[in-house]
Amino acid sequence: MSLLFYSVLLLLATPLVLLYLLLRSRKDPAYRQRFAERFALTLPAASAKDGIVLHTVSVGEFNAAKPLIKQLLVQYPQLPLTITCTTPTASAAIAKLVAEQRELGRKLEHCYLPFDYPVLMRRWLSFMQPQLLLILETELWPNLIANCKALSIPTLVVNARLSARSAKGYRRFSFFTRPMLQNISQILTQDKASARRFLALGAKHVQVAGNLKFELDVSKSSIQLAHSLKPLLQGRAVWVAGSTHVGEDELLIQAYQQLKVVFPQLLLVLVPRHPERFDAVAELLQQQQLNFVRRSVNGLPDVSTQVWLGDSMGELLSWYQLADFVFIGGSLIERGGHNPLEAMAFGKAVLSGPYVFNFQLVFQLLQQQQAYVQVSTVTDLVSTVAQLIQQPELAIQTGAKGLQLYQQQQGAVARIMAKVQELVPMAEVEKLNQGNNLAWFDPHFYPNFELAYFQSEFWLQQGLVAGQSKGRNTVWFIRQQNAKEAVLRHYYRGGLVGKLNKDKFWPEPAAQSRAMAEFSLLWQMRLWGLPVPRPCAALYQKHGFSYSADILIERIPGTIDLAHLLQQRALTNLEWTELGALIARFHQHQVYHSDLNCHNILLDSQGQFWLIDFDKCAIRHVADYPDQSWKAQNLQRLLRSLNKEKQQLPVFHWQSDQFAALELGYQQAGLNQTNQIIQSTN
Repeated sequence: MSLLFYSVLLLLATPLVLLYLLLRSRKDPAYRQRFAERFALTLPAASAKDGIVLHTVSVGEFNAAKPLIKQLLVQYPQLPLTITCTTPTASAAIAKLVAEQRELGRKLEHCYLPFDYPVLMRRWLSFMQPQLLLILETELWPNLIANCKALSIPTLVVNARLSARSAKGYRRFSFFTRPMLQNISQILTQDKASARRFLALGAKHVQVAGNLKFELDVSKSSIQLAHSLKPLLQGRAVWVAGSTHVGEDELLIQAYQQLKVVFPQLLLVLVPRHPERFDAVAELLQQQQLNFVRRSVNGLPDVSTQVWLGDSMGELLSWYQLADFVFIGGSLIERGGHNPLEAMAFGKAVLSGPYVFNFQLVFQLLQQQQAYVQVSTVTDLVSTVAQLIQQPELAIQTGAKGLQLYQQQQGAVARIMAKVQELVPMAEVEKLNQGNNLAWFDPHFYPNFELAYFQSEFWLQQGLVAGQSKGRNTVWFIRQQNAKEAVLRHYYRGGLVGKLNKDKFWPEPAAQSRAMAEFSLLWQMRLWGLPVPRPCAALYQKHGFSYSADILIERIPGTIDLAHLLQQRALTNLEWTELGALIARFHQHQVYHSDLNCHNILLDSQGQFWLIDFDKCAIRHVADYPDQSWKAQNLQRLLRSLNKEKQQLPVFHWQSDQFAALELGYQQAGLNQTNQIIQSTN
């Protein structure tokens, strides 16, 4: 209901959205271009499908994401990476990176993210079918998140921060925000305070990963530009004021007017935050009768230049490299301040106003280390800048403290990539889409895959059927060219419904279908090193308003299921203990086996236990199942199956008191795991 209400409000606001774009386009014509992308009328290139989507709303988020983008391209070279945004300035910066990476043969794409209308998002996501949606910071849209949930697309919010003020806004509209936050697969925050606020607002899966901006990616072009400009500034004291806003430029210019009288060698590099303000700031400088040059017309400073107006895009990092000290804009007014980390990364002394709530934690850390100077008035600016000019060693020391703090806080990229690997376990799985058939397959097991592999008749004609199992339904054992065997299983309906409808299921996204869900769960468990069969291929076949499904799983050689084994001999206490420990391993990974019975437990010739038949099973996260009672229920399900076989079979080597050995192994494995966690945190 909340999503419907939100969508109706958004639809009613459409004229205002269009008016906003048209007004912005008066200063930046790019805002009235590429409307077809914003309304999902033009879809991305087909080469962007089935990969990873990274949404960075604007230039700041895109710049912060660069180290992550670099790592994603290295880690997943076989997957297309699509970077989306909503602003033309970000689009231009992304397009430049895309061109550079394509020259290197990288699969990098770019487009605008459509407006958050439900139909548009559904159309766009259904076409893209990404394996993961990554969102930078808190650019959260309810229909985007809801449709990802409906299409089984995992969502990962990274570098998330939530100030106390923003949390109040979320709480005020909790009717909308709470369901949205609960639908997000994982939120990785910059700090503990943000994590606590997200959890208080109803988010289920929240962890602290650190701040991406502590791992600044400085391009070669930025370094080269700074190097080329540095000779022009010899003998000058360089004061860079970055990302300034209206109301601040006036104060900074007032301070400079006083400082230049005493320090004529002082050069102010003024870099406004928004491009549409470039001309207004130039006019302000002219009114103040200051000698300035504009970067946009390739203006270069000489000894008489007092102010260098940085009215260009994407060059702020170069200015910071050239600075002796840096003022962080948006902080003398109630804007909340901008990112000081870029200046810290270059070891520059940082000055900032009192309004820094957007980066409160960073400034708290800087304050603890005495690594920045707070200024509130023009008088503060004048006295602080004068001190830094007169005592250059103070500027160097302050910058060094900031750099040390910056280096101590690194590591966010590694933690984010670890979570990406969890959410994108099947990066190597290939897909085959033909008509109404969608197949997933392991290219290492089937290098020359065909859809015919799901038909028992195909294998019969080849003379490769090694046998079959006729329980409730037929399962085929297929000999493979790699000297292995696979199990071909068709999915059937059970119960009363199965008598009327043998093998057709209600339509749902392919990733949630019976075959694909079991395939992906098996794949994930194999990555964790759990003893389960290898998934080889899965088929999702549409039939009008229904679907059917098939799966091919590698057959584990030389095994016997526990039900048949206990008809031949009893298990030793050690074997029961090992089986209990094995079940505990699955439960430690939150794996729920919906039918844990003695027929689905195998023992091989090497004495290794295996679990099989993971249809309708799942990973049950602690946040979704906080009481964890399902684990005890799993064990009771196995106990019931053993007692049932004991009652029905004339010979069955099982006594109920033997279950104590299994429980002992289960408990010991749990204690060992707890001790390992304690040791890793000490």
